Amino acid sequence: MKFQGSQNYVATQDLMLAVNAAITLKRPLLVKGEPGTGKTMLAEEVSEALGMPLLQWHIKSTTKAQQGLYEYDAVSRLRDSQLGDERVKDINNYIVKGVLWQAFTADQPVALLIDEIDKADIEFPNDLLREIDRMEFYCYETREMIRAKNRPLVFITSNNEKELPDAFLRRCFFHYIKFPDAETMKKIVDVHFPTLKADLLTAAMKTFYDVRNLPGLKKKPSTSELLDWLKLLVAEDIPLEALQSADSKVSVPPLVGALLKNEQDVTLFEKLVFMNQRNR
Repeated sequence: MKFQGSQNYVATQDLMLAVNAAITLKRPLLVKGEPGTGKTMLAEEVSEALGMPLLQWHIKSTTKAQQGLYEYDAVSRLRDSQLGDERVKDINNYIVKGVLWQAFTADQPVALLIDEIDKADIEFPNDLLREIDRMEFYCYETREMIRAKNRPLVFITSNNEKELPDAFLRRCFFHYIKFPDAETMKKIVDVHFPTLKADLLTAAMKTFYDVRNLPGLKKKPSTSELLDWLKLLVAEDIPLEALQSADSKVSVPPLVGALLKNEQDVTLFEKLVFMNQRNR
């Protein structure tokens, strides 16, 4: 079972090696990188390419590790007991299975995505150490050990908002998705816009990297924002001339709001354009 890329996802050679290393070692693949570089999509594409169902657990600041295992709905059981419901005799009716329970008890190997783990409390990764390592956990309410029938292929993404514990990192295979160079980016764009004219793509790519390389940006535009911008350029039928200046000077590109997402960066870019125009 090896991942060799897919039609909808441009995977670099080192990324494919990382996925296959995680499969061989039977360890979770911890993927870091800038927001918008395709970390979540990687899990979706690998699971589809390998023919594995995908279970997704999107982490929030309030998410607790226990929710990934199971939750016991004691309130519903108390209410049903007051109403004389026969369901109260079986505690399993009040066990809400989390994604880890579902992944462990699936009849076939599945892919499991734990998305943006760094959003949760600092103790969240530590609370999953045993479950991730041994692929088992104990349900106290039903007094049973839940063990994985088939070891799931686990993807864990992080935007580096906070450091992860060393004990957790030791159990993972790590890969950092570097921001795509121009050649790789063209391949990515071609997947989404196969009929885009070459001259428009060249001009748009130059503008995109000019904006991205501007020193002092609070948030640099990402791959997903480039794709959004290209979609708008095509939808609004923006002419090629709008992306090019006759003297190659810096100018504000059309629909720049798709690339720059806060007022500080827009102001910084406008100041650069103003200074550039004064120096003509």
